[in-house]
Amino acid sequence: MSKPYLDPVTWYATLPTVFVCACLLITDPEGRVLLVKPNYRPTWDFPGGVVEEDEAPHECARREVTEELGVPVEVGDLLVVHWSPPSGERPRPLISFVFDGGVLSDADQITPEAEELDEVAFLPWHTAVTLLSGNITTRLLTARLARHEGRPIYLSDE
Repeated sequence: MSKPYLDPVTWYATLPTVFVCACLLITDPEGRVLLVKPNYRPTWDFPGGVVEEDEAPHECARREVTEELGVPVEVGDLLVVHWSPPSGERPRPLISFVFDGGVLSDADQITPEAEELDEVAFLPWHTAVTLLSGNITTRLLTARLARHEGRPIYLSDE
């Protein structure tokens, strides 16, 4: 005898959930990487943020970066998908998407969102990696490699 199927609402309610964020790798004509210093955490980060309900990751990256920097941005190719297990106070896995944000020629266009950001800077790669937390450093260096190789890369913190 076969087991009855669950109705879709019940079945979907049993599935695990994750947190999702999306950001952009943006550089300047000299090849320096753009990082932001949020005022709500001690470390620097990529420009980007958390995906809202019914929002695609690439749309989130565009919205968040435009809001944070005050500059309209184009979202290019997917560079990295990074899966991280639950950690510390985060009770669910996190999936981070990094898209290519291209080269921003005129840094004077940037108007940082003062309510959220303390600083915005184009930094040499060797400096940038010292300002990021461990898994974000890995994500940044992997995004650089993916852009160079012209292919997306999957990361896992397992």
